[in-house]
Amino acid sequence: MKTFFSLLVTLIALSLPVRGSAEPRTIRILHVNDFHGFAHPVQAPDMAQPLGGAARLAHRIAQLRSERPSLLLAAGDMIQGDSWANLNSGAAVIEFMNLLRFDALVTGNHEYDFGRETLEKRISEAVFPVLAANVSGVKGVQPVTVITRNGLRIAVVGLVTDDTPETSHPRNTRNLHFAKPLERAMELVRELRGKADLIVLLTHIGHAADRELAQSLSGPLSAAPHHSMRMGNLLIVGGHSHTRVEHPVRIGSNYVAQAWEHGKTLGVIDVVVDGGAIVSLEGHLEEITAAGGVGDPQVADLVKRYDERSTALLSAVVGTAAVDLVQEGVRRQETNLGNLVADVVRDTTKADVAIVNGGSIRSGISRGPVTMKDVYATLPFDNYLVAVRMSGAQLRDTLEHGVSAVERGEGRFPQVSGLSFAFDPSRSAGQRVVRVELGGKPLDPNREYVVATLDFIAAGGDGYRAFGAAIRSAGDFSDTGGALHSSRLAYNDPGRWLRDIVADYLRTHAALAPALEGRIRKVR
Repeated sequence: MKTFFSLLVTLIALSLPVRGSAEPRTIRILHVNDFHGFAHPVQAPDMAQPLGGAARLAHRIAQLRSERPSLLLAAGDMIQGDSWANLNSGAAVIEFMNLLRFDALVTGNHEYDFGRETLEKRISEAVFPVLAANVSGVKGVQPVTVITRNGLRIAVVGLVTDDTPETSHPRNTRNLHFAKPLERAMELVRELRGKADLIVLLTHIGHAADRELAQSLSGPLSAAPHHSMRMGNLLIVGGHSHTRVEHPVRIGSNYVAQAWEHGKTLGVIDVVVDGGAIVSLEGHLEEITAAGGVGDPQVADLVKRYDERSTALLSAVVGTAAVDLVQEGVRRQETNLGNLVADVVRDTTKADVAIVNGGSIRSGISRGPVTMKDVYATLPFDNYLVAVRMSGAQLRDTLEHGVSAVERGEGRFPQVSGLSFAFDPSRSAGQRVVRVELGGKPLDPNREYVVATLDFIAAGGDGYRAFGAAIRSAGDFSDTGGALHSSRLAYNDPGRWLRDIVADYLRTHAALAPALEGRIRKVR
């Protein structure tokens, strides 16, 4: 009923023509992206002080809202990531966003990580519209919402990256369709122009793609000779790439903004609109620090309540790290944490080789006692282990795919165990791997190897295809109930998540000190 009423209001609003206001009006856009459930302040080695924290963020938002009419927008990847959110499948984040009275959220690719049914439940709990104009098949998702504030009619369009079926587990997006963001943006801007004073594209496609989108939408709206109506004069508020855009960038006749990650900064944009056009726009990022005090007490109570539910599990010490386990660089190079995780995967499955996508490793672990909270933060995804019998040629193809986008820092980059390889990033994608060795011997393209990985990768996640080809080659493949079945599988345990396996490994081993071993070398 809520969704039907919201759509009805939107349709009625869009049916009314925009009337030029008597004078310019200002609206403040407050925005966050890639929050990933980080309710507590975040301290990183390169940061002078902890930043973020849900209560502090809420307090600053309330202050800025009190100064002028405002919209509060979220550009995706809000409900999944830190254990504060993951242990309740994102319910805590939706409750937080309801308290703050968000005006709209676009689904990010990680909003789909708990599966369609859970996402639909989160949408039903939200008191704000959840948007994704280029997605079909999700109950409750809307393409656009129209908000009237300070006498302005503001149309907010949601767009999510169309490679979500690859960056979330394929089972989570089964029977969903993701259209190209640019194509949907073109359609909706044409439809909305003249019916809204301001159009905001709330996107989760990455800053580089936002810039391309802005440029593409800077041309004429139609082929009419007078070109009186143009695609431009849009504000694009983005996420996905975790980019710190200090001030909105003007691209063509449009503006592009993004507010980093984890609630560490808040985007603040003041837009002056007159006659359906942006007259002026000024924006900046505000760091969320302790200077504002402890923050909003109601949000602080919410954070504490969910903390208490998970304290017993997460505070348990499961092992010791003798060195810092480094996550930084897992999408570009060998890291000691990547080596540890890949070794655990290979040891557990008794495979010849293990390959883990760097994007599955989300946080580092400091030297000293390691708690379950550390493990959950490092490995937040519900991934289980599989091992596949595949040829040396297929294994090489897998490594080629893994390094095919290293220059873009994509999550497909492989952390490995049981082999070493060298690659040349200056070569064309698909021709970058120059050497692969196992046990000091060159990879035999005709030999069969047992290669362990995550079910996400085996099912085609991050664009990996060789595992799927190997699994299906016996002709008895099936994927039922989210579990893979094939005689080509040498190991398959959907009953245990990787993070729990790593925790068990920590419990049974002395202080861990994984090192860099030259498993992955970059050559020119």
